[in-house]
Amino acid sequence: MAELAYHLARWIQSPVAGQEGFRFDSMQADTGLIRIAGHDGGWRIGSDFAPDFWTSPVAWDVLVVEIKQFDRSVREGVAAMGIEPSFVPEI
Repeated sequence: MAELAYHLARWIQSPVAGQEGFRFDSMQADTGLIRIAGHDGGWRIGSDFAPDFWTSPVAWDVLVVEIKQFDRSVREGVAAMGIEPSFVPEI
């Protein structure tokens, strides 16, 4: 989860945020395990492993709010384990 939060935070903070999709490239999971792609004026979440299944499109602002909430949750969980969460960028 921390690795996903890290990559999502980097994506949200990048210059291409809101313009290009996201593909989770993990050191521990297969590429494309999680994807976020623009579609019909919104953003959908899916996976290369279930190419026919995508969430309904949501507005960019809604997606950002959810990613920020995920980021906070992961940072809090890491801190609760006694680990400094600074390796996950705070959004």
